[in-house]
Amino acid sequence: MITVVGTGTGVPLPPDAGAALAGAGLVVGGRRHLAAATTIPDTAERVVLGPLAPALDAIEQFLEKPAERGRVVVLASGDPGFFGIVRALAERFGAERLDVHPGVSSVATAFARLGLTWDDAVVVSAHGRDLRTAVNVCRAHPKVAVLTGPGSGPAELGAALRSSGRVLVVASALGAGADSGADSGTGASTSSGSEVASDSGMGSGSVAASASASASNAGATSGTGSTPGSGTGSASTSNAGSPSGIGSGAGTRSGTGTAPNSGSVTHSGERERVERVTPAEAAARDWGPAVSVVLCLDEARVLSPVRTVAGPPSGPAQWALEEGEFTHRDSMITKFEVRALALARLGPGLGEHVWDIGAGSGSVAVECARLGAAVTAVEKTLDGVERVRANAAAHGVYVTAVHGAAPTVLSDLPDPDAVFIGGGGRELPAIVTACARRARRSVVVAMAALDRVPAVRDALVAAGLDCDGVLLQSSRLAPLPGDVTRLAATNPVFLLWGVRPPARDEGVAQ
Repeated sequence: MITVVGTGTGVPLPPDAGAALAGAGLVVGGRRHLAAATTIPDTAERVVLGPLAPALDAIEQFLEKPAERGRVVVLASGDPGFFGIVRALAERFGAERLDVHPGVSSVATAFARLGLTWDDAVVVSAHGRDLRTAVNVCRAHPKVAVLTGPGSGPAELGAALRSSGRVLVVASALGAGADSGADSGTGASTSSGSEVASDSGMGSGSVAASASASASNAGATSGTGSTPGSGTGSASTSNAGSPSGIGSGAGTRSGTGTAPNSGSVTHSGERERVERVTPAEAAARDWGPAVSVVLCLDEARVLSPVRTVAGPPSGPAQWALEEGEFTHRDSMITKFEVRALALARLGPGLGEHVWDIGAGSGSVAVECARLGAAVTAVEKTLDGVERVRANAAAHGVYVTAVHGAAPTVLSDLPDPDAVFIGGGGRELPAIVTACARRARRSVVVAMAALDRVPAVRDALVAAGLDCDGVLLQSSRLAPLPGDVTRLAATNPVFLLWGVRPPARDEGVAQ
């Protein structure tokens, strides 16, 4: 049997650790955990956790020895079943051989410091993973906890969300002896009690949370997407506003006890700090090694209705909405039949970034955002940009609206997973080329003009995408006098899509 003890955010160790350690023959944990475990028998072997594989090998070798040598005890930060070592142990040795004593996770502790529930939060791990997934989730959702790691901490998260309108609440040395009261909003915040933040080990993960600075009104607030640089356009994010749920309560608070992840340094002298900063302030600081939690919140929407299912909200009951669900000009909107297939080929989802080029009303952008994606809508007319914002706010989603002309404005945007192109005129081939070179997965192009199909197809193929397409022509039921019905034909639309062939190494799965 392998006993796994979650230390929560505290050192010394929890009371139930003492009994487990008394009969231990092998104890695995971080340096701080091992130093705090005063009841380890002198005869017990000790393994200091760094890389996970050698520790698992040591456990396997010990389990092959006679049972009278004692039990295996693993000390882990936070709740070891939450992005922690329990997964690796269960995969290697079987869940039936584990006796897990959970601690309080750093995510739960960080939200508790703010006085917030977190059953409606989205938790994302950026430890040992590409930060872009966490960034996209922060852009699309109002309450996010990011488990961070080396190279994916508050500074990097802040830099990516600099123009998003969010506020980062960075927790440092959670549980360490702290002064009561609140720190100013410009200092660093560090918390050392985070979970592993990685399925591959017990390394020094940390958690980050961001919140929008404030809701200026009940309509659009500053955005969750990226903003292009100077000279090429402007961006803002629209959402349905609601009364602020945090206000000044997101300042620094004190707590008791801290337990860093194994593999992280001992933070002697650290005091707990939970601090509300802007992304720009976060990006400008050196946060050090003690950060354990960064929460990402839209302050206007941190209080949600009572939940039945925890985590991100379930997807919409319907998509490919009627054109009447959107404000548009002169029927200049992607028809729902076209949108239905376009969405199927785009495949927008949680943690992904979608571009809507030539957004017009923003109907495709809004639909992608409703399915959980972070969305950037590029529109060359100012009234079109306002229309996109209004439609996003009406549907309660975040869409970053960028005023500018493609392909020029695209160079300042973060790379997309998928792109929808619904406009472009004579520049369409160049736009398709620029998008196809940067899209990680797919590009979908809607066209009414037959003459543009060959050039678009060539551009998709030249970028290395597998190309396919269809001519969509539908007829809708329409009433006639006398209580009879006819079929009214809609304009035919060509839909071409290019899909990037799978690479041999796509990185770590979400």
